[in-house]
Amino acid sequence: MDLQDQLKNLFPEHTPSEEIKKIEDSTLWLQDDPMICKYEKRKGKPITIIEGYTGADSDFKQLAKEIKKLLSVGGSFKNEQIIIQGDYRDKIMVFLKDKGFKVKRVGG
Repeated sequence: MDLQDQLKNLFPEHTPSEEIKKIEDSTLWLQDDPMICKYEKRKGKPITIIEGYTGADSDFKQLAKEIKKLLSVGGSFKNEQIIIQGDYRDKIMVFLKDKGFKVKRVGG
């Protein structure tokens, strides 16, 4: 018994509406210059830094949130940089290319 059947049992007189709102992907501003994806070690821990976005900070923060959710890792947005815990350059570059960004790998 799935959730729809359970809801029908609880509310038999309710008829579901056909209008279902879907959250569309936020349209991020795509730039001509490539974003820089680099690897560093800080205090002995590996991190991935993404920088070079020239759009709005709110768009860059949204992008940071999507990357962190995709990789299930921590990170932050500081000084116009996205800092991701761990070395995930390859996965991040594939994700950004799928979004339509140009990405340049720096540092190995």
